[in-house]
Amino acid sequence: MEEFIAQLSRQYGPDLVLRGSDAQARGSGWGSPEPCHAAAILRPESTQQVSAILSLCSVQKRTIVPHGGLTGLVRGVRTELGDLALSLERMNQIEELDEPGQTITVQAGAILQRVQERARQAGLLFPMDLGARGSATIGGIISTNAGGNAVLRYGMTRNLVLGLEVVLADGTVLSNLCPVLKNNTGYDLKQLFIGAEGTLGVITRAVLRLVPLPASQTTALAAVQKFRQLPALLKFLGAGLGGTLSAFEVMWNDYYRLVTTPPARNTPALPQTYPYYVLIEAMGSDQATDQGRFEKILSDAQDQDLIADCAIALSPKERNALWEARDAVDQLAQHRPVFSFDISVPLQFMESYCAETVAALKQGWPDHRCFIFGHLGDGNLHVIVAVGSDDPAVRHQVESVVYQGLRSRHGSISAEHGIGLDKRPFLHWSRSAEEIAVMRSLKKLLDPQGLLNPGKVLPDEPKFPVP
Repeated sequence: MEEFIAQLSRQYGPDLVLRGSDAQARGSGWGSPEPCHAAAILRPESTQQVSAILSLCSVQKRTIVPHGGLTGLVRGVRTELGDLALSLERMNQIEELDEPGQTITVQAGAILQRVQERARQAGLLFPMDLGARGSATIGGIISTNAGGNAVLRYGMTRNLVLGLEVVLADGTVLSNLCPVLKNNTGYDLKQLFIGAEGTLGVITRAVLRLVPLPASQTTALAAVQKFRQLPALLKFLGAGLGGTLSAFEVMWNDYYRLVTTPPARNTPALPQTYPYYVLIEAMGSDQATDQGRFEKILSDAQDQDLIADCAIALSPKERNALWEARDAVDQLAQHRPVFSFDISVPLQFMESYCAETVAALKQGWPDHRCFIFGHLGDGNLHVIVAVGSDDPAVRHQVESVVYQGLRSRHGSISAEHGIGLDKRPFLHWSRSAEEIAVMRSLKKLLDPQGLLNPGKVLPDEPKFPVP
């Protein structure tokens, strides 16, 4: 390994390689205290360098773990002592913005916030947005098919990718940076790498879809008394706002009180006594007109007993305050250790799922704490559980409780964070044996030596045939 790293350093310069404390300090993901264990972090400057590095690793059977902004939550970038980490942080350029075509071509190491800002300068919007926008890279976002705050209107990352350039495990470069929306020419190979978490190839460049920058944003926080009112309110707003509804974020009472009570910095916009709180946002074309319509629709919803109380943002400052409360996930640290879950469940089954899960947690751990919030408009909930222990065996028990109710309700163990290492043992709860078998076949086809992000996503193959 030492000679291999030295060879790379000689060939591509000393800036290619990070070692020792510089590498360890990179960590293993958001909130993880575990250092990076890789023998070195390699930082290529071009697709050609990525190709050459992967080709050499293939010949010498060196395992590679792609690193993005390290904002993931499922240990998808964890490294072992014999691994090499591959960071595209020096491949961070925004190469082209096509204003008439409403596309932007970027290198995989580009930071999400920079892409958003560049689009805004042209009067356009890259609608992918999440709390880690200042750190998350485009390559990591695509590799995990990230969701974010505007999925309800614009869809997952998959919906925003027009073209990709990817380097396979043997160094082969697949480049199809086609910038058109309609490209129905055989197999859509880019879809294989979106959400694959770096296990099938390394994304190096992407063509992303932009949309016109909305001229208005209208935001409110509504209080709701009963869960059955939430889907009715979502339907009512969707119809009344004419397709402009972009966020429908729900906070259960425990989470709302947590993020609006000191030491949290946010003061409650509404009393802390309601069971549910909904952060509602629409984006349109004229602030004055849209604000009036927005307020009228919320008033009508209140008249129809869909909401009990409402606080409407009348300035960007007030809007930001509402979102800051929703995004104050750092307050969960008060209850460490915590187990974080990112699940999807159809809206029609969500109330029964939550009641069943909380009851099972209470039976197993009477003093547990459970905080629920999320993108309810697209069926995605974040369930945060604290039981007073982070023992691996206890964690597995809690995971089983949280995931158990999803199987019969056609839910998903991962809505937007991916599988990584943490969710591998439960993949079969959301995917059939036949689906997992096809996934294994794809992995063996594109990475026959198992060198790319080894041990992630796919569970270990059973040693004996499953009856």
